[in-house]
Amino acid sequence: MREIVLDTETTGFKPEEGHRLVEIGCIELVNHLATGERFHVYLNPERDMPPEAFAVHGLSAEFLADKPLFNDVAADFVAFIGDSPLVIHNAAFDMHFLNWELKIAGYPVMPKDRAIDTLLMARQKFPGSPATLDALCKRFGVDNSNRTLHGALLDAQLLAEVYLELLGGRQTGLSFAGGPAAKSGPSGPVRIDRPFREARVFAVSDDEAAAHAEMLKKIKNPLWAVE
Repeated sequence: MREIVLDTETTGFKPEEGHRLVEIGCIELVNHLATGERFHVYLNPERDMPPEAFAVHGLSAEFLADKPLFNDVAADFVAFIGDSPLVIHNAAFDMHFLNWELKIAGYPVMPKDRAIDTLLMARQKFPGSPATLDALCKRFGVDNSNRTLHGALLDAQLLAEVYLELLGGRQTGLSFAGGPAAKSGPSGPVRIDRPFREARVFAVSDDEAAAHAEMLKKIKNPLWAVE
C-alpha cells in the first residue's frame, strides 16, 4: 500500500486573498514505512513575504526569487503523488492551497476524502490533548530537535513517524517468527541465551496412587484404567 506524507509552507492562510505556496515536501510510504523516495521543491510565490509567515518558516522573498513557479513543477508533483492517499496534518489547509494551485495550472482538483488527516486522528485518539506536530512528536518520543522553523520536507519526515505511531506504533501486530527465545530489538530479533536446566521428575507417592485408583472406581469405563 503506497501513501504520500505531505506538507506545505505558504505566504499566509488563504489563497483567495492572494497567498501562495512556497514549499512542498513529500515522503513516500509503502506499507506505512518510508522508502526513501521523496519530492521537495521551493516555489516562487511572485509576491512579497509577510513578516508573520517569514517568522514561521524563514523563507524570504529574496531566497525564493529564483525558484520555479508552481506551473513549472506541477507535472512532476502530480506524477509523484499519483493516485495515492495523502497523509497530511490539518489536511483542509494544505488541500485548499494545493487545489487552488492545481486549478490555476489547469489540473483537476483532488477530492477532500483523498487526504488522511493526522490532526483528526490525534484528536480522536487523545481527546482534549494538544495535537500539534510538536506535541505529538513529544508524546511519541520523535526527535524534532532540528525543527527550529517549519519546513515542508522536515515536517513531512516527522509526520511520517508520528503517523506510524498513531496507527499503533512500529510493531502493529504480534510476530512469533523469532521463537520463544527471541525478542524484538532495535535491529530486529535479538537472541536471549538462557542456562540449560535438566527436566525435573515428580514421582507419585503411594497415597496419591491409591487415591487415584479409588477415584477411577467411581467412573464408568474410565479411560485412565490400567488393565
